[in-house]
Amino acid sequence: MARLLSEKEEKQILATIRVAELETSGEICVHIQKRGGNNIHEAAWKQFHKLGMNKTKQRNGVLFFIAVNDRRFAVIGDEGIHKAVPENFWESTVETMSSYFKKGDFAAGIEAGILKAGDALKKYFPHQDDDVNEINDSISIQE
Repeated sequence: MARLLSEKEEKQILATIRVAELETSGEICVHIQKRGGNNIHEAAWKQFHKLGMNKTKQRNGVLFFIAVNDRRFAVIGDEGIHKAVPENFWESTVETMSSYFKKGDFAAGIEAGILKAGDALKKYFPHQDDDVNEINDSISIQE
């Protein structure tokens, strides 16, 4: 699999995740793999569960799933955040990211999506004094 992001870009994205999660109890993850199969959303949900994102206290995890060789991606959220955001939120987030991806700026596209998700999480799931980081901030990569 060709490397989608440089090490510097990965560090930038991790920093963006941390910033986005500062004011929310929500969790954001990025997963990159070679292929997503015939159904990108099904593959994303499978990875969502593998990462344990369905086990957050408020069910407010968001996954950015990218299948590099398929040139496809999905943005999905657990039931808590899904019920809270406007109906077109996920499609709007995908459109925002796509505008960067079409220019070949994958890091900026992922960051824009993360910040958009972070704003929604902050609005609907503001940070509480007893919040803990339930999912490690990382970019998971599967060859």
